[in-house]
Amino acid sequence: MSSAQFLVVGAGLAGASTAWRLADRGFSVTLVERDVPACAHGSSHGSARIFRYAYPERAYVDLVGASEPGWAELSAVHGAPLITRTGALDFGSDRHPHDLATVLEAAGVDHELLPQEQARERWPQIAFDSDVLLHAAGGVLDAESTVGAMVAAARAKGAQVLTGWPLQRLERTGPGFTAHALDGRTVQAGRVVVSAGGWLPELLGNLSLPSGFLGAFPALEVREENAFHFPYRDGGGSAWPTLIHRRRSGYVYALPGGRDAQFRGQKVAEFNAGRVLTSASTRSGVVDPANRERVVEHVRRFLPGLEPEPYAETTCLFTSTPTEDFVIDEADGVTVVSPCSGHGAKFAPLLGEIAADVALGTGSVPERFRVGSAPVRGG
Repeated sequence: MSSAQFLVVGAGLAGASTAWRLADRGFSVTLVERDVPACAHGSSHGSARIFRYAYPERAYVDLVGASEPGWAELSAVHGAPLITRTGALDFGSDRHPHDLATVLEAAGVDHELLPQEQARERWPQIAFDSDVLLHAAGGVLDAESTVGAMVAAARAKGAQVLTGWPLQRLERTGPGFTAHALDGRTVQAGRVVVSAGGWLPELLGNLSLPSGFLGAFPALEVREENAFHFPYRDGGGSAWPTLIHRRRSGYVYALPGGRDAQFRGQKVAEFNAGRVLTSASTRSGVVDPANRERVVEHVRRFLPGLEPEPYAETTCLFTSTPTEDFVIDEADGVTVVSPCSGHGAKFAPLLGEIAADVALGTGSVPERFRVGSAPVRGG
């Protein structure tokens, strides 16, 4: 039986970041993962996630800025950039690009507001239906490499990493905890951080958390999202930024697909439109044909620079709260760092810092991430 000052459950982006930050502060850490870090069954796999500053609320814009030093630090540790700055575009009647520009202006983030026709001239491969917000600092982050870099950094600071270790329950034992795996193995720790993503709904009641904390915990929704890769018509993607296109009839995002699809095209998906699951363990891995049909039609109408026939497709997990805010809070020695509501990857190095502070009782955490806080919607 191994023991540590901290047990971190889940080696996705948030969990790996927390293990790295705790180990870097000199604490003994055991990181357990039900599969392998950034596994394909979780929410942190693959090489393509949007990095963006554009949010309707200043608080999230500021958090993106606060994450930048951590990204620079982690890229230095990794030995290569983890974010490719392609630029990011926001448009559509319900994306409100002018309102987003006002928020970026107040936050001091460089941006441009482009009339619809001017944007069409600049990016003829995209059929814009509104004015367009561009901010050059946006781009694509490599989630899998980020997790790998954080796990390696944690190991370099002495953290133990156990893979193929699915947590079943936590038991309070003396001043700390005994964590029990499904196969009977155990780990002891003084304090525990749980970052279980889509598995949190089935774990939450087995974490020895106080009833008041559980009663105030926001409802969790796990979705099996669908993502599709469409080839570039011209055979190259050097001119493609990331896109968020939101209309009353749909919310679609797109980004260069990276290694996930041999750099051949754009990854295109609807946001929060997948099948609702009870937990990650009920994921089917089967793409929804109706979802595919809607995304193909969107590509036909709005992305003429792509062939409207996907050459690759996959499913992935989004686990969300009703407000789309994260949960980072602690109760009696157990800190919950989950879920990330489909937009948390860009904050990864910062989430670990906040979680470490919460677990240690130092620093501060945005009130909106506390269990039982007043509902405020993310974006």
